[in-house]
Amino acid sequence: MAAGRAVLRKVRKAEPALPETRAKTRGGEANVQRILDAALSVFAMHGFTGARIDAIAGMAGLSKPNLLYYFRTKQHLYLAVLRRTLDMWIVPLARIEAHSDPRAALADYVTEKLEYARDHPKASRLFAIEVMRGAPVLKDLLGGELKTLVDGKVMLLRRWMAQGRLPRRDPHHLIFMIWATTQHYADFSSQVEAITGRTLHHPAFFAAARQSILHAILGPEPPS
Repeated sequence: MAAGRAVLRKVRKAEPALPETRAKTRGGEANVQRILDAALSVFAMHGFTGARIDAIAGMAGLSKPNLLYYFRTKQHLYLAVLRRTLDMWIVPLARIEAHSDPRAALADYVTEKLEYARDHPKASRLFAIEVMRGAPVLKDLLGGELKTLVDGKVMLLRRWMAQGRLPRRDPHHLIFMIWATTQHYADFSSQVEAITGRTLHHPAFFAAARQSILHAILGPEPPS
């Protein structure tokens, strides 16, 4: 529910003010989540151009006017779906703080990103398609909020590396490598399954993927 409220607040900043009561009820929040889930499925299947508002409304179990009560336009809804995915990725990155244990913090981040790839593959793939299109809808968010967050984490990673608490890597490329390796299991899941016969839903395969990524980014455990 919190994700629905956050998405609605952030997306509506770019639009004319809407009545504050629209999503404040429990039923309103449930409708927002159902709409976002349905929109993700339809956008992932048909793309932005091919997606139809009435199809999304039908999948959400709502009328088209009811859907438009929460999201005024298809682009507004598309942005909300992408925004929800970005929010879910930002939260674990934001939790990496100066007081964190560096290796444990990065291990937790990799684990959460893999869990998201396993549990929300359609969201990851839709996000990837948007970025490959040049991020026409998300460009401002990527160059603003996400860049600001990453800039702060890069400074922190550099400090930890200078202190000898992490192997020396280029911090930007370290973050990109985490994104690339974890999201690969969602964006190319068909290829992964065709080659290995497994997906992240297989516990042993998930554990092996996690350990391999951690070894690549952190190196072997330092001697105690």
